Amino acid sequence: MNLIYVAVGSNRRPDAAGAADPLSAALTAIIHESIRPRIVSPWYRSPAWPAGIGPDFVNGAFLAETQLGPEETLAALQRVENALGRVRETRWGPRVIDLDLLAWNDIVTPDRAEVERLMALGLEAGNLPAPEHLVLPHPRMHERGFVLAPLLHVAPDWVHPLTGLSVREMHARLPEAALEGVIELQG
Repeated sequence: MNLIYVAVGSNRRPDAAGAADPLSAALTAIIHESIRPRIVSPWYRSPAWPAGIGPDFVNGAFLAETQLGPEETLAALQRVENALGRVRETRWGPRVIDLDLLAWNDIVTPDRAEVERLMALGLEAGNLPAPEHLVLPHPRMHERGFVLAPLLHVAPDWVHPLTGLSVREMHARLPEAALEGVIELQG
């Protein structure tokens, strides 16, 4: 069984009247894609990123098991996004649902040099087209409070295969600005 780590977010309600909360709907739908959630974080409110792209997000993370391979896992997550109304109009724009595969076991793909190159881009990454291939671990996860705060609940001791830092350590090293406005929702 493979362990996957997924960030989930939404900052736009579905258009259909009475539609289910997209985050809960995604967690239900992934089960039909042979992905079994083991631990789900609390939900967090966080400012839209990058600033000014739309309304605040609700974010979370989950640890799941699957027998799918990395590419199959990504395809399954994208099928769930599409089924829930995700439209890819603009990069980092408002979205009904966003399921980001953060890590699949401890693999590094396509290779260490490429992932490290993407990690080093920082904010400059937004000026470049999204990679057309799967990149794992997610090259921005270590710098995003809205990812690490929920991930801290589900995998505090998971160690990034390139940085050698645990989620707990990455979270502790975030600049204060990266956690500004990232607030755990109650209830």
